[in-house]
Amino acid sequence: MAADSRSERPLVVGISGSMRFGTANEQALRVALDRIDELGGRTQMIVGSRLILPNFDDETEPEDKARWLLEAVEEADGIVLSSPSYHGGMTGLLKNGLDYLELLAGRPRPYLRDLPVGTIATGDGWQGPNSTLLALRQTVHALQGWPTPLGVAQNLSDGGIGDARPHLRTMAEQLWRFIEARRALTHRAAPTP
Repeated sequence: MAADSRSERPLVVGISGSMRFGTANEQALRVALDRIDELGGRTQMIVGSRLILPNFDDETEPEDKARWLLEAVEEADGIVLSSPSYHGGMTGLLKNGLDYLELLAGRPRPYLRDLPVGTIATGDGWQGPNSTLLALRQTVHALQGWPTPLGVAQNLSDGGIGDARPHLRTMAEQLWRFIEARRALTHRAAPTP
């Protein structure tokens, strides 16, 4: 977080691994981001089409879309990852986008270090979304982020995202409380000029 960003409203970046516009997965992400907006935050949604990137190669200069993704993650005070279940895991689109975070390794805040991260997984049935949710949470840990206590797996064959809305809002509130606590600690620890 930049030193001058403490006075700004916190930014939460939502990243959707769904390729198509307006999917249930993207709708679930929107519910969480809308709750962050209601709580006083700023939000930015990165949809699947913005994640169409070449396969990650750390020896190749990233293209503009990859740099844009990295800048959004670097500026973020929190992240929400949302993926449809593809054979029990996150989409290749989202995984490749997260692989690009390796380019943040040498930065003052590498990867997702110390960021709260909400996780959402959707799909038909329960097995796929639950497996995908676990994969998302493990990836957040590997990237040194803090998954919210509540992650949301939603079986879309039970009526879309309708009954997941309260859980998505609760997850967003947990993310928000973590952001506020982290900002308060950072503000207290900052030396006075």
